[in-house]
Amino acid sequence: MNICVFLSAADLDERYTRPAREFARLLGKGGHTLVWGGSDVGLMKVVADGVQEAGGRLCGVSVEFLAAKARDGVDEMVIAKDLAERKRLLLEKADAVVIMVGGTGTLDEATEILELKKHGHTDKPVVLLNTAGFYDGLKEQFRRMEDEGFLPRPLSDLVFFAEEPVGALAYLEETRGVA
Repeated sequence: MNICVFLSAADLDERYTRPAREFARLLGKGGHTLVWGGSDVGLMKVVADGVQEAGGRLCGVSVEFLAAKARDGVDEMVIAKDLAERKRLLLEKADAVVIMVGGTGTLDEATEILELKKHGHTDKPVVLLNTAGFYDGLKEQFRRMEDEGFLPRPLSDLVFFAEEPVGALAYLEETRGVA
């Protein structure tokens, strides 16, 4: 399975890097391909290292203004002209999406895939990995959107919330029929 991971390129502390490394090892050991923003810095590097060390493949999609931070030695690297093209390519190459901790860029990517799902433009499974409760507030906001009628589909049709890496990958494998 090609699993797109939206996540931060920031250097983060152990409460975020440990679960990211764990998810990366699971992804690599499962023989899956990481589809990610292509950067070789911060949490993006942690995940790419873990996947590669565990035998998985790497497919990066960087963007021209970040090309200097793109990782060498990957199975595939594409340089998009802008962020919109990058998001489109990431989603095209993916069979499933995992949203890990991140900032505004990660939130932008996450809301785009959820908007596509909401309107029936994709059926790819999406997991929000709520490491260290990072997305508790966002989960609450999504539930409010659902409760107050802002979502035309049940929230559970749009996103699966996982608290641990093993649950995130298990959900994707089960949903996509991968054993």
